[in-house]
Amino acid sequence: MTDVPYGRGGSPLQNLIARGYKTTKLTALRMEEALDAGPVYAKRELSLLGQAEEIYIAAGKISLEMARWIAETEPEPKPQQGEPVVFRRRKPEQSRLPETGDISHLHDHIRMLDAPGYPLAFVEYGDFRMEFFHAALENGEVRASVVIRGK
Repeated sequence: MTDVPYGRGGSPLQNLIARGYKTTKLTALRMEEALDAGPVYAKRELSLLGQAEEIYIAAGKISLEMARWIAETEPEPKPQQGEPVVFRRRKPEQSRLPETGDISHLHDHIRMLDAPGYPLAFVEYGDFRMEFFHAALENGEVRASVVIRGK
């Protein structure tokens, strides 16, 4: 989900959104022993707007189109160009809501984690943990759903 060699490694969607990206490239590459280091068959534009789950669904549709194109045209993969930038896989503790920054950054933090398989954005308050999802940015405010659990 990156324009390799930039963004090899873990949690690409979250790492891109956390860095302020609004678009990326979805890259089809040949698997090799080194992670995300293989030659590239194709790249397609991918919007990073919306909730994480919506972005994953869009990426799945584009991936299917790319797979069909690759099967039909049998392109020769090209080596990656440039210096690799490796992303680290996010840890659950990184889902904690930031305490500083602007409202747009807070919205991005919630939406980038709103997909199955990722710990939701959260805050802890006393004996409780509040997890946020379905965030929307409206008139300079973030509106989100929340579930409250005991720790």
